[in-house]
Formats: sequence, structure tokens, C-alpha cells
Amino acid sequence: MGRIHAFEFEDQKWFPSFLRNYGTDFLQFLSNKTKMYTSIIPIIKKGLEKSKTNQIIDLGSGGGGGLIWLNSELKKDIPDLEITLTDFYPNIPAFQFTKKQANNFKYIEKPIDARDVPTDLKGLRTQFLSLHHFKPNDAKQILQNAINSNNAIAIFEAQERSFPSLLAMLFSPLSVLFTTPFIKPFKIGRIVFTYLIPIVPLFVLWDGIVSSLRTYSIKEMNNLVENLEGTETYDWEIDKVKSGPGVVLYLLGTKK
Repeated sequence: MGRIHAFEFEDQKWFPSFLRNYGTDFLQFLSNKTKMYTSIIPIIKKGLEKSKTNQIIDLGSGGGGGLIWLNSELKKDIPDLEITLTDFYPNIPAFQFTKKQANNFKYIEKPIDARDVPTDLKGLRTQFLSLHHFKPNDAKQILQNAINSNNAIAIFEAQERSFPSLLAMLFSPLSVLFTTPFIKPFKIGRIVFTYLIPIVPLFVLWDGIVSSLRTYSIKEMNNLVENLEGTETYDWEIDKVKSGPGVVLYLLGTKK
């Protein structure tokens, strides 16, 4: 199955920010509660260790991703860890909630483009469930920008372009319906647009299916790094690891 860069609601500038935030809040809640990223903890540790840094610069943070739980696990071995949340469409209420959970979180309120990250943001760059939002040329710009700034980068996608992954997405509306009452901070709008006017479960379903269709394969990620300027100065590790019934695809690029 070839990669299909179809339409996602979350990418559209006209899509109401509060609805986008409800979607990213759901993804954050799910990834934390299911401990989706347990198997990639050694990969993040490797990226931090090889980069000799205690800083994570998270790009495309959405609602904070699975970083609340990941942070608690990483701090067991890296007590001075610091994480900065950024996004092109910053979900400030979610960032504020995440910061309240642990004082080593910071966030940037202004939009940050993963293709052109400010040079003062130094550390291991991470992306969770966001590379698929970018077409190949834009994805290459993200990786090239990391090389140009001498920063390591670790990218994770908790789905793949496969029939099982697409099938799993069909159950996402049920997950939204069951989890919404437990997502914090509580918002009456989240209840209204989930149960009374069910826009959230429907757009999560559509964007979830499209996300799978957009996801880069291991071969395609290898192709992305192949012709980058200075790619030979980096070690690239591109693979997938088991995560519950599914997998997490990952790319780790560190300076040699």
C-alpha cells in the first residue's frame, strides 16, 4: 500500500482550535493511560546520552503526548531532565495542565515550526505522532534543520500503514466516548461536542484512518535521510518496536 497524503481536519487552519485541542487531549490521555511508549524509553535515553544533554525539545506536542508518564519514567535515571513543549498550533490549556503535573516541564506559547526551530532551543528533538502530518519535502526539512543545528532527533509513530492499524482506528470513536469523562481539565464543551454533537469522535475517526495512510514506512524514512546534506555526520537508527498489540515506528538521529 503506497503512502496517501489525504486530508486531515487537524491540519486545517480553519478548523476550530478548541476542537483540535479536544482531539489532542484525547491522544494525550490515551497514550498516558495505556503507557503506549514504554518500549521506546531506551531509545530516548540513548538519544539523550549520545547527545550529552538533559533537554528534550518536543515538536508538535499537541496536548503533551505521552510525556507525562514518560517523564516520570525517564526521571528515574535522569533526575535533572527538562522537557519543553512546542507546537505550530499550541494547546496552551493542555500545556499548562502538563506543567502542573511536574515542574520540569516548560512550554512555548508562540507557534513553533518543526521545519525551522529557533536556534536557541537546544536538546534532543522529539516528535510523537506528528511526522505523518508532513509531506516528504517538509519531513526532510525537519530532519535537515536538526542536522544544521547539530541537534539529535527522535521521531515516533504509534501506528503504521497496514490493515491491522487501519482496523484499530475504526474503534477510536468508542475510545473517545468511553474516555471523555475522565480527561482533564474538565470542559463542558468537550462533553457537548462528544455526546450531543458528536464532532470529536467523528473527526478523530477520520484523522486516525488518514494518519495510518500517511505514516512513513521504515524504508521511506530511510529514503528521507539518505540525501540530506551532512547526513553522513549522523548515526541513523530506523526501525519499529512492539507496543502492546501494535507497534511504534521510530527514527533516531544522533551526531557521530
